Amino acid sequence: MNEVEISVEGIDTPAWIDRARGFALAVLERLGKENWELSLLLCDDAFITGLNRQYRDRNEATDVLSFEQGDIFTEGDGSERFLAGDIVISLEALARNAEDFSIPREEELRRLIVHGILHLAGMDHEDLDPGRPMLSLQEEVLRELAADPRFASPGGIL
Repeated sequence: MNEVEISVEGIDTPAWIDRARGFALAVLERLGKENWELSLLLCDDAFITGLNRQYRDRNEATDVLSFEQGDIFTEGDGSERFLAGDIVISLEALARNAEDFSIPREEELRRLIVHGILHLAGMDHEDLDPGRPMLSLQEEVLRELAADPRFASPGGIL
């Protein structure tokens, strides 16, 4: 069973936080991940700018950062859990992206969640060319989950 912990920093807790957790769990399921644990931190631009400066030497806000952990933890009963890592999403950057691309914020949130999970799964991309394997898989997962009744209607997350 997968686990997704969501927390906030510098923002109020969104009313849709449980639906975002459900979406992240559906992404893990779609990707065939089992016994994964990851955390998702929703924050403001100030917080993600600090992380971006500290870990990427870029003094600017970004939309999503992923911090891959990749450790296996053995529970007391002998079962193993994969500690995938952390995803950080700036809701302010998300809102700008949605406006710039003329898409709903919900769609951009879904895209950033999938993007972060793919990074935790060890995938990467050299640029934003949609033909890159990671970005192609990202859009495939988004299309498939958009057809899922749990997420198909507006308000499925936000």
